[in-house]
Amino acid sequence: MWAGSGQAGGVSVGQVSDFFAVLALGSLLIGCCGVGAALAPGAAARARQLRPVLLPLALVIASVATAGSLYYSEVAGYPPCEMCWYQRICMYALVPVLAVALARRDRGGAWYGLPLALAGLGLSVYHYQLQLFPDQGSTCDVAAPCTYQWVDSFGFVSIPFMAGTGFIGVAGLLLLSLRSGR
Repeated sequence: MWAGSGQAGGVSVGQVSDFFAVLALGSLLIGCCGVGAALAPGAAARARQLRPVLLPLALVIASVATAGSLYYSEVAGYPPCEMCWYQRICMYALVPVLAVALARRDRGGAWYGLPLALAGLGLSVYHYQLQLFPDQGSTCDVAAPCTYQWVDSFGFVSIPFMAGTGFIGVAGLLLLSLRSGR
């Protein structure tokens, strides 16, 4: 069920949601490839080749996810629930952490971002399953229930799903970055 029908500059919220859903699926693919590459034989050599793009790409994913969450709350007018706020804390914090690591050319920057990405992923998985199984109840506010799906692109992509794929993308890239050595 998609609740938004508003227009933002001639583009509907549904169109923006579908665009974000495609980006989320791309982030999921990047994250899975990153984890797979980090665990595969010869990962260190492959990671060293990709090192120049790993942290910048993780920063792009975190920045786009942050912009997307702000779009939903500030432009589309969707009130974030309590679980959304916890996920935002993790994602929003990733942007300056990764930006500073990139600006300082700190190869250990993955160690700073990975705990945030993994914590955010755990929150996103929990939130997504709350939406899938709403009868279990939650501690969220009645005015902004955690079980309500503001977005349902392609029949399964909701806002917590998008957040989770963003965290998977960032975590996969950071894991691969760690395999590149110091």
